[in-house]
Amino acid sequence: MNYPNGQQRLAINNVVRKKDNRMFSNRGMSLEDDINVTNEFYLETNQAVIHKKPTPVQIVNVHYPKRSAAVITEAYFKQASTTDYNGVYKGKHIDFEAKETKNKTSFPLANIHEHQINHMQKVIDQQGICFMLIRFTAHDETYLLDARVLLTFWNLKQSGGKKSIPYDMIKNQSQLIPFHYQKRVDYLTAVDKLYF
Repeated sequence: MNYPNGQQRLAINNVVRKKDNRMFSNRGMSLEDDINVTNEFYLETNQAVIHKKPTPVQIVNVHYPKRSAAVITEAYFKQASTTDYNGVYKGKHIDFEAKETKNKTSFPLANIHEHQINHMQKVIDQQGICFMLIRFTAHDETYLLDARVLLTFWNLKQSGGKKSIPYDMIKNQSQLIPFHYQKRVDYLTAVDKLYF
């Protein structure tokens, strides 16, 4: 198969290789896109029902040049959102946040908001499954970090500790999620290992 520019491409083990043998796995896809594709696969194969939560928005002004071309010109967030995804898997509530970072050595806790942390704690208190998917784009790696571990680092930060979670710590305390073609971010395999 060829790219539009004529370069040859070979797909080997879900990794795309250009003719000069550079590897490009999952290039151009965001973590959110990959999760959405994965969730569609889970739904179609009756493994789980997990969806992205819509962000509540208050529409203030709409420009109607014609009915088929309406454009929202002004809108505001109604309230702070909680986490990105939720649903049901094996009879348990699942709730998680997904974040990407270009940082090679750590995950900055500034990427998380206090209202999200509070929500995660409430999910845990109700015996739900709660975690964060973190993609280190520089390493092309995605990890599932249990929310209880995240909460520990958050509490340390609040009491004057580090403002980030070191990459090596995430590697050691999380589940690496390998890239697959249909299940791009097969986080349920990691959920099975950690929670079932």
